[in-house]
Amino acid sequence: MGVAVSDQGGIPLFKLLDYPLVVLVLAFVLLMVSMWTGANVLGKFRKLEDSDRDDFNVVLGATLTLLSLLIGFSFSMATSRYDQRKGYEEEEANAIGTEYLRVELLPAANADRARTLLRDYLDQRVRFYTTRDSHEVELINAGTAKLQDELWATVRDPAAANPTPTASLAVAGMNDVLNSQGYTQAAWWNRIPASAWSLMLAIAVCCHLLVGYGTRNSKSQRVIRLAFPMVIAISFFLIADIDSPRSGVIRVQPENLISLAQSLRPH
Repeated sequence: MGVAVSDQGGIPLFKLLDYPLVVLVLAFVLLMVSMWTGANVLGKFRKLEDSDRDDFNVVLGATLTLLSLLIGFSFSMATSRYDQRKGYEEEEANAIGTEYLRVELLPAANADRARTLLRDYLDQRVRFYTTRDSHEVELINAGTAKLQDELWATVRDPAAANPTPTASLAVAGMNDVLNSQGYTQAAWWNRIPASAWSLMLAIAVCCHLLVGYGTRNSKSQRVIRLAFPMVIAISFFLIADIDSPRSGVIRVQPENLISLAQSLRPH
């Protein structure tokens, strides 16, 4: 049986990652500063000689390769979590739609009550996916928990009074409805670990220090100093956006739940 709980899920280590645009700006500024530091601080501390450039290029290439692997790995993690959230949205819609049919196996009074509660519950689930307001999320979770208790009571009481196979089928269907909400909530909490973000950022800073240190003070090299941090910052933005289930631009739309709600709406 699922339980609706707070969408915050404890104290996040990096609350900043819930705001992808802020991640884009701060990452670009940090990487630009790292690039400038490599070019103007490390370069003055010890100038890179031509005889050392081959060895330097080996180190730089290895560091850039590691950064690209981390970015690719993080992007893969974010997209897999996004697909998981989409899959659970579809499962929720299927579970609710199936149970809406199964409650007809209950006594008439219980069936009417269950159908009304399921429509209200469906509206709550659509609001859960579409809202961006954290205060509204708390209200939605509280309303969802209340509806779950009422839904469970509508199938528990008649099944306890008359334990037949048909009543058990309705109970099992309601259990699937409540469990699917718990799976969805767990998927929304399943984010890229903060340690992975820390490692990726640290490697990115090292790469920009090295690139800045190795570039020459020419017009074309100055373009590289601007373009490279922008590209990496955009990569961070895309990963944070996909990984953020509520604040990002790329979000799971409850298309299946909305379609189900329209089909169940009383005519």
